[in-house]
Amino acid sequence: DDIASSGADYVHLDVMDGSFVPEITFGAKFIKDIRPHTDLVFDVHLMIDRPERCIQSFLDAGAGIITVHAESTPHAWRAMMMAREGGAEAGIAINPGTPVSAIEPLLDIADYVLVMTVNPGWGGQRFIPECLKKVEILNALRENSGYSYLIEVDGGLSLQNVRLAYQKGADVIVSGSSFFKEDDKSLFIQRMTEEALS
Repeated sequence: DDIASSGADYVHLDVMDGSFVPEITFGAKFIKDIRPHTDLVFDVHLMIDRPERCIQSFLDAGAGIITVHAESTPHAWRAMMMAREGGAEAGIAINPGTPVSAIEPLLDIADYVLVMTVNPGWGGQRFIPECLKKVEILNALRENSGYSYLIEVDGGLSLQNVRLAYQKGADVIVSGSSFFKEDDKSLFIQRMTEEALS
């Protein structure tokens, strides 16, 4: 209810397997159980090894966007195509240590490119501003090559840095800890939007 009433456009769901990242969160069953409670798009971020093994279960659970990590599988193209062919949008994510060049062959099928500005696995980490250089590169590639992906930024985003992310070319901002610690979540979304666009 907090997310739906706040004015947010998506519910970003971090699926962690205890292998690709140290923490374990939840799987497709949890997502399926909460799907009836909101009409918001479920943006499912798979921080799991070999995600191609379970794309179908997340499609069946109601994912609208499925993002896989370039570092998690040698079959990222296959995983992304499974998502698209199943009716979802497909995203490719890169960790702070991964260059944009690692995903260039996937950009023509990407609906979203997720740039991690923290090392994935824990909430509340310090934002790594150097990662925004990748947002700038992705924005330039999109403009020069005619790609249509949206650039999503995830990790440590707040009122202090959201404007910079947008200035570099970000389209979608993921906010976890900053969002949930606010009492007035609608005001937070409003302030983030105003700060980004100011």
